[in-house]
Amino acid sequence: MSPIVSAFPAVTASIEGDVPYTVTITDGVHRWFGDESELDGGANAGPTPFQLLLSSLGACTSITLSMYAKRKAWPLTGVEVNLEFNPNGKPADGNQIVRHVVLHGDLTDEQRGRLLQVANACPVHKVLTGNIMIDTSLVD
Repeated sequence: MSPIVSAFPAVTASIEGDVPYTVTITDGVHRWFGDESELDGGANAGPTPFQLLLSSLGACTSITLSMYAKRKAWPLTGVEVNLEFNPNGKPADGNQIVRHVVLHGDLTDEQRGRLLQVANACPVHKVLTGNIMIDTSLVD
């Protein structure tokens, strides 16, 4: 039996040095940063963890829509995804992400409707609306 290999590279987030909340994130190839705002004691050196979460959904939505339209040879010339986390405060139960999708190009109403369906089927959307289990352990 061959071992299971993940299609997604592992990500490491680490804090080192004197800046209290600036996090260096790497997947072994790319390197980016996360942080907290100065109001929350951070250095504002990168997006907050919630902005990183939203950026994942926004990137996945944009890429999924672009791929689908390209495969269908539809005249989609651009996608803009605007996201907010709990824009009206935290709901009584759970959390809320508000996603507004702007489609550019000479698309029919039918194509636009189909692309909305496709946006709701992007892989990160499916993860965020599904059951997520997080196994956490301390490692020496």
